[in-house]
Amino acid sequence: MQIYLVGGAVRDTLLNIAVKERDWVVIGETPESMIKQGFRPVGKDFPVFLHPNNQEEYALARTEKKIAPGYTGFSIYTAPNISLEDDLIRRDLTINAMAMTPEGQLIDPYGGKKDLENRIFRHISPAFAEDPVRILRLARFAARYQSLGFTVAEETMALMQAMVEGGEVDHLVAERVWAELLKALKEAAPSAFFYTLRHCGALAKILPEIDCLFGVPQPEKYHPEIDTGIHTLLCLQQAALLSNKPEVRFAVLVHDLGKGITPPAIWPHHYGHEKTGLPILIALCQRLRVPNNFKNLALHVMQYHTHCHKVTELNASTLADLLSTLGAFKANNTLADFLLACEADAKGRTGFENKPYPQAAIFAKAASAASAIDTSVVTNSSLQGPHIGDAIRRLRIAAITALANKQDN
Repeated sequence: MQIYLVGGAVRDTLLNIAVKERDWVVIGETPESMIKQGFRPVGKDFPVFLHPNNQEEYALARTEKKIAPGYTGFSIYTAPNISLEDDLIRRDLTINAMAMTPEGQLIDPYGGKKDLENRIFRHISPAFAEDPVRILRLARFAARYQSLGFTVAEETMALMQAMVEGGEVDHLVAERVWAELLKALKEAAPSAFFYTLRHCGALAKILPEIDCLFGVPQPEKYHPEIDTGIHTLLCLQQAALLSNKPEVRFAVLVHDLGKGITPPAIWPHHYGHEKTGLPILIALCQRLRVPNNFKNLALHVMQYHTHCHKVTELNASTLADLLSTLGAFKANNTLADFLLACEADAKGRTGFENKPYPQAAIFAKAASAASAIDTSVVTNSSLQGPHIGDAIRRLRIAAITALANKQDN
């Protein structure tokens, strides 16, 4: 059996990055011979097997032929006579088309090592244009390796632009877009994912709600960066510094969608954008089938982020009601995530990156004080129905008022 380590494991080994998983390609075997040697078949679309001992994936060398639009429109062919070079050339980028023997010898027929050293994302063949998911993957690699200084080769960017113009991206299904978007949100520099998509024109097709924010002005006094699209991605990068949770990062990404439909006549102001964006966000989540935990946090951040920024201007009753709306008094609440998203919004402005955000602590202390009330005096009383809730609300307001008075003194 001829086996070779391939793909990301080779790439990251050469970059001196820890390898998370290893994939192998097998030359000269058949599904029957793999099963006889104890490998367990798991591939649905092409022959992939799990090693009987370490459970790593071993795929038979294969070629592909485009037979229909979209990323599923391929005919897969595998046979013992397919060479390693035949298998590698069907991959997306040169840096992902290297192989390595179990002894560590590099096989690099398409110049991947040189592109890796020069920090270039370059497509390996015109077949790149046959699969629109490759645009998303390349953008995700940009988010992962931004700190290393990678750029997209001019000819590769031109090819991606042609793919967008040719309608290939239109065939991406919601589940695959969300899967790649979720992976990108987990990377070190998620903003690079969206800048890459915007550069090739794919962002307008995949996430038009984000793309339309670029070119929309905001008041320079509060937003020195002015452009709402730039502000959004500055916020996303701050969110990446503050939290590794993709839910927080997604909420920050979409928090200003309402500004995208502000009538130009009232620019640079965006009165009521916190509410006008809600139906846009709901529609986006439905289209991409975004999980409810992502959607619910994003809705809260969109509607109430300016309340958090102005927490010192809220009276005790308004703050108590807002905390209740945010679910802050429930055992498994997401208040901490909400506050991190609001902080990312405040810091996602040119010149404000290192400015303190005391509002989060004020908000959290109010929640803590209101949660610490003794409700037994209410639950053990003769009150019934909605009167119980009203009484508990008054206790929370009193606790927040006492906290404010203590801080003033």
